[in-house]
Amino acid sequence: MKLRFVKSHFLIVCCFLTVFTAFSQQSIVDVNGTKDFNNAFALYNNKAYAAAQKIFEKIQEKAQKSSSLKADASYYDAMCAVKLNQTNADQKVIDFVEENPTSNKKNKAYFNVANYYFANKKASYALKWYQKVNVDLLSKEDQKELNFKMGYGLLVTDNLTLAKGKFLPLINDAKYGNDSRYYFGFIAYKLEDYGVAESTLKEIADNKSYKAEISYYLLDISFKSGKFERCITVGKELLKTSKRKDISEISKIVGESYFNLKRYEEAITYLKAYAGQGGKWTNTDYYQLGYVLYKQNDFENAITYFNKIIDEKNAVSQNAYYHLAECYLNLDKKTEALNAFKTASEMTFNLEIQEDAALNYAKLSYEAGNPFQNVSDVLQNYLKKYPNSSAYKEINELIVSSFIHQQDYQGALDYLKKKSSLDNGTLLTEVSFYRGIQLFNDSKYQESLSYFVKGKESKDAEINQKALYWEAETLFRLEKYEEAATKYTSAKRFLKSNKEEFSLIDYNLGYSYFKLKDYNKAISSFKQFLADGQYDKSINEDAYVRLGDSYFATRNYADAINAYQFVVKNSGADADYAAYQIGMSHGFRDESVEKIKALTSVVNDYKSSSLKDDALFQIANTYIKIKNNEKAHQAYDRLLDNHPKSSFLSKALVRQGLLYYSDNQNKKALDKFKLTVQKFPNTPDAIQAVNNAKNIYLDEDKLDDYVAWVKKLDFINVSDDDLDNSTFVIAERKYFEGKNNYGTIFTLNKYLEKFPRGTHSLKANYYVADVLFKDKQFDAAIANYKIVLKAGTSAYSEDALAKLSQIYLEKENFNDALPLLERLEQEAYATENIQFAQSNLMKGYYETKGYKEAISYAKKVLSINKDKNSLIEDAKTIIARSAIKTDDFVTAQEYYTALEKNATGELKAETLYYNSFFKNQQQKFEASNKIIQELIANYSAYKYWGVKSYVIMGKNYYSLKDAYQATFILENVIKNFSQYKDIVKEAQIELTKIKETEAKTNNSIIQKN
Repeated sequence: MKLRFVKSHFLIVCCFLTVFTAFSQQSIVDVNGTKDFNNAFALYNNKAYAAAQKIFEKIQEKAQKSSSLKADASYYDAMCAVKLNQTNADQKVIDFVEENPTSNKKNKAYFNVANYYFANKKASYALKWYQKVNVDLLSKEDQKELNFKMGYGLLVTDNLTLAKGKFLPLINDAKYGNDSRYYFGFIAYKLEDYGVAESTLKEIADNKSYKAEISYYLLDISFKSGKFERCITVGKELLKTSKRKDISEISKIVGESYFNLKRYEEAITYLKAYAGQGGKWTNTDYYQLGYVLYKQNDFENAITYFNKIIDEKNAVSQNAYYHLAECYLNLDKKTEALNAFKTASEMTFNLEIQEDAALNYAKLSYEAGNPFQNVSDVLQNYLKKYPNSSAYKEINELIVSSFIHQQDYQGALDYLKKKSSLDNGTLLTEVSFYRGIQLFNDSKYQESLSYFVKGKESKDAEINQKALYWEAETLFRLEKYEEAATKYTSAKRFLKSNKEEFSLIDYNLGYSYFKLKDYNKAISSFKQFLADGQYDKSINEDAYVRLGDSYFATRNYADAINAYQFVVKNSGADADYAAYQIGMSHGFRDESVEKIKALTSVVNDYKSSSLKDDALFQIANTYIKIKNNEKAHQAYDRLLDNHPKSSFLSKALVRQGLLYYSDNQNKKALDKFKLTVQKFPNTPDAIQAVNNAKNIYLDEDKLDDYVAWVKKLDFINVSDDDLDNSTFVIAERKYFEGKNNYGTIFTLNKYLEKFPRGTHSLKANYYVADVLFKDKQFDAAIANYKIVLKAGTSAYSEDALAKLSQIYLEKENFNDALPLLERLEQEAYATENIQFAQSNLMKGYYETKGYKEAISYAKKVLSINKDKNSLIEDAKTIIARSAIKTDDFVTAQEYYTALEKNATGELKAETLYYNSFFKNQQQKFEASNKIIQELIANYSAYKYWGVKSYVIMGKNYYSLKDAYQATFILENVIKNFSQYKDIVKEAQIELTKIKETEAKTNNSIIQKN
């Protein structure tokens, strides 16, 4: 309640007694100044203070020093300054006193100045002047006035005890009694001396001037004295006649009285009517209304008040958070309840509530997941803190389950090893298997292998079989095909389940044999896989392709054609390759017409095929075979014109030159041979072209021209040819023997030192690089690979591009890798190399922030590699992430949604995060929170995405008007995850915004700078 300033019972005297003039005039010596003084005094009495002051100032200048006239003029000059609110008024009064220490006006000056300020409602300022007054020089009436006004000044300056002493002697005074009694009672009330306050205020309770205020004070005194029934009765009566400004406070007392009597339903209306102090409630206010609604089972509305209680720790807030958690539980909001129980369990004001909150926090952590602590840690910490808990056994049993539930299999294994027992030993093998699967899904194949081996020890038949199968899968991914084939074969004998999980076993077994070049066993496995029924269309088509390849490798061309035709007829992803292989199979069966037809379809029917140049080269060669040189030239020309980066260009030029030579068109032949040498110097085809050109020069008896031409070629040395060839033969033999890498490299380098531009220098450099690469001397291999690539397109350039780019990628040297990958994409013959180039181009451009190019290559990968699940996933991931980086949220949402269906491990966590992010952007806050809860519950091992999603959850809750959950989450992110600086910064920004907003309606929130 605001202090009432009572004005009606005393009169403030603002003017001074006119008798002073006569007294002053008697002391004036300077007769000439008397007239001016009287004029000034008249102006002063007429409140013309500014005009009077000017005259008083002149009198001071002219009057004799120490004269009464000068003293009087100084006094009234100071009084004018006070009246005019001049900044130097205080100093003028002080100067007057110092200059006239014996003046009988000094005490009156202090008293009059104080009265002036008091009359102008500056009681605190008046107080310092009252304190200068000598009480003994005042009359009895003035002394009473002084005590009353000083009492009031002390009251408004919050010096309550001193003020009380001033009012006490006046409570029975005729003039000041009622006002003094009121203030005395009010001070007792403020000092919580309720007995004195009540007895004092009751004496004037019927006084109209104070009735409203005293009624409230007496009501509040009754409340503080625990007389709640009386408060309800009196308060409800007061509300009928109270002014609007008093209704809020009276309603609060009535509502709290009902609350204290546990008549919660009746309290609701009155507690809601409370408007707060300055429009703001406190945490206690929010708690009381939340609690009465909670007791009515109105949990939804109770939450809206409990969750306003933030930024404070005391018994009220501990109770509030505990009941808030119960409200959430009743509404099946377990994650929200978890957070509230956690907060209550961290406070010690009520130890019983603390322990029960801790138990509920532990159980809910297991059920709903916990983003801030490992669930197993929460459970173990509970048992450490409450070893005698009645729930000890229950919590103990949940610990291992919690590791598994949270997919923290490594944590489970560590715990089981420490807590050895028969039961735990059984669990150990099972959990090992799950850990292996987790590592496998993260592409950590080598690490996963030992866990599958351990899993095979399980006595559970299902776990045992799965471990056996996934051990084989892991060996296959590690390219240990011989071991994989053995394990797959063993698994087939023991697997008794026809689960889809094992449906690819014959497919992968076939691939293992295929990689081992055991084609007959590969055929058997692929046929078995296809006979077992349809799997995925793309997988089936790939099986037919590899079945065809296996038949092709064993020269069973008729069956190869049948297998390939299945893919062509179904327009499979590798239909162009199958058509090409059909053509080649016809060729080996001497069916040239059919071969040309099949290869022509590759050129004409598959616009994006990388095999068009291969097909054209083979078409031309086949036309030569059937003596149709014109068609052969057309095919070669089409290859040269349309595929300028093909690896077949040098061979096509040589072949075309030979074709012209056989038709006696020597000039055209020589042009082709010279073009080969010009574009592909120091390659085997260039050397062959030189030899062929030599024959033409000899035929035309132009040996001198030949010699002149050859001298311009730095890779041809006519005189050293035999020594060159002999030296290289020795080095090449060692290369193919592959027994001694050091010896092979030494011999090849010796050849290159002797013949740096020799006939076989290109091949020798390739051999050196290849041996070094296989020996994992990657840095050393770089220089030789660069020499091979500098020579242009050759038989070795494709492999050199693949291997050198791989070396750079391993080093994360994307700047050097990207140009090589782009060239590899254009020049590669092998499908695997094209896929390798495109997939790494998309990754490389993403890593170097070339997001537009990354998306372009990712879409290219998607269009070509429809049967390669891992590549498809990588491509979609690159598109989604690049779209996020470029703020293209529509595209990002499309691809993250597609990824989420089949994603596992950390990628799954990432997709769930962005799903929640997009839901938040669409203002679907509850849906966003459900997704985050799934992320936390099932993918807590991927902490970064869980923590990042919690910032979104904080935003969601605040948008849902749940300030407690929002601040709890953001504060815990800041407190527990300092390692994620970007997330902590974002959380701090959001938390500051929320507290600034909430502080506008909650007095308990203290703003921190």
